[in-house]
Amino acid sequence: MTISPLLIGGNQAGGVAIEPRMANRHGLIAGATGTGKTITLQVLAQAFSQLGVPVLVPDIKGDFSGIAKPGVVSEKLQQRALRVGIDALEPKGAPVVFWDVYGEKGHPLRLTISELGPQLLSRLLGLNETQSGIIDILFRVADDQGWLLLDMKDLRAMLNHVHELRAELGPRYGNISPASVGAIQRSLLRLEQQGGEPLFGEPAVSLDDFLQVDEHGQGVVNILHAERLYRESPLGYACVLLWLLSELFEQLPEVGDADKPRFVLFFDEAHLLFNDTPKALLDRIEQVVRLIRSKGVGVYFVTQSPLDLPDAVLAQLGNRVQHALRAFTPRDQKAVRAAAQTFRTNPDLDTEAVITALGVGEALVSVLDEKGSPSIVQQIWVRPPDSQMGPIRGSRDFPSKNDKVLWRPRRPWPPEGYYFSLTGKYPSIERISSSRSGNFSLNSKW
Repeated sequence: MTISPLLIGGNQAGGVAIEPRMANRHGLIAGATGTGKTITLQVLAQAFSQLGVPVLVPDIKGDFSGIAKPGVVSEKLQQRALRVGIDALEPKGAPVVFWDVYGEKGHPLRLTISELGPQLLSRLLGLNETQSGIIDILFRVADDQGWLLLDMKDLRAMLNHVHELRAELGPRYGNISPASVGAIQRSLLRLEQQGGEPLFGEPAVSLDDFLQVDEHGQGVVNILHAERLYRESPLGYACVLLWLLSELFEQLPEVGDADKPRFVLFFDEAHLLFNDTPKALLDRIEQVVRLIRSKGVGVYFVTQSPLDLPDAVLAQLGNRVQHALRAFTPRDQKAVRAAAQTFRTNPDLDTEAVITALGVGEALVSVLDEKGSPSIVQQIWVRPPDSQMGPIRGSRDFPSKNDKVLWRPRRPWPPEGYYFSLTGKYPSIERISSSRSGNFSLNSKW
C-alpha cells in the first residue's frame, strides 16, 4: 500500500513533503518567536496522526488544543492552500488525549521515582557531582534491597535511611556526606515548593498510554499541557520528556527501516534539554537520539536557533524547517550563519539573506529523499492546517467531554501515596513490589 508523503508546504515549483520512510530520521523546526513554528508543528502532528502514527506534543502556551477540532476555512486560508497546491481544504480535527502533571487540564501524568532514575532525578534537583553520587548510592541500596521508590515520601525516607546508616554503608557504597544529604533535602524542598510533588506517585503512566490509535486508524495526538509545569519547573518539563524518550528507547523492539514511524515525539523549547546538562547525561541523550530511529521513533526538536542544540544531535536531524531569524546582535548573526550552513546549498537561493527576510508562515525547508539524501533548501509557504488554529472555544480551558476528544478513564491517584516500609510503620515494600510484574533495576534508567 502506498503511503502519502507528509506535506509541509509548497512554492511555485510544487509541494515539499517528508517521505514517511524517512520521518524517523528526526527533524528540526526552528525560528524566532511569532514566525509560525506552532502552525508548522500542528501541520506535522496532524499529518502524522492521519498516517496512523501517534505523537506527543508539549503545549507550553496553552494554545494547541485546537487540533482536536475542524478548522474554519476562510478566504485567506483557501488562497494559501491554493498557493501550496491544495485545491480545497478539508476541515477535520485529530483524535486527542490531554495530559497534565497537575491533573488540571488533562489526565494526571505521573512517574515513580524508580522509573525516573538517578541521572534524571539529579538533573531535576540541580545537584552537583558529589550530591549526584549520593543519589546513585541511594538508588543502588534500594536496588540491592529490592525496594521500589514511588513518590517523594519514599525518596525522603530512603535518604534518611542511607544517612542514618552511613557508617555501615560507606565502606561498600562510598562516603555519604551529611552535608550532601542536607543539600539534597533542601533541593527536595525547593522542588515541592515549585509544585513538583504531583509528578511522582501511583498510578504511574505507561508507555502504552501514548501508543494509541483510534477506531479509524488515526494516531492519537497526546498533548502534554505544560503551561504551568514549564513556568514553575522548567527542569521538570525537560525531565518528563527525557523520561519518555528513555522509555521508548528501552522498551520498543527494533523495527529497522519501516514504511512509517511507530511514534513521533516533539520537543518544544528544546534548549532546556541541553542547558547546563552534565556530560554523562548529554552523552546519553546523544546516543539515544542516534539509535532510537531503528525503533521506529522520530524525534523533532522545536527551538529558536539551531545553535541551541549540540552538534552531535544537530547532525542527526534529517528533516529541517527553518522559519525567520532576526539578526540584531552578533550572537543572532552567528545563529543565522549557522542555520544557513546546515542546509544543502541551492545555487538559486541566498540562504543566509533569505532567513532574515522570511514572513510569517514562510520557511526554508530541506527533507530527506527516498534514498536518504537531503534535498536542496527551498523557500516555501507552510500549508494551512486542517484543524482549528488556536485553542478550542477561544479559551485555554480544558475541553469538556462534549468535545471530540478521546477520554481514557484512569484509576484515581491515592492522595496518601505509598510509603515503603523501613520500620514496619507503613505498608510493606513486599506488597508494593508484588503488584509489579517482572524484574526491575533502578539503575537501568537514566
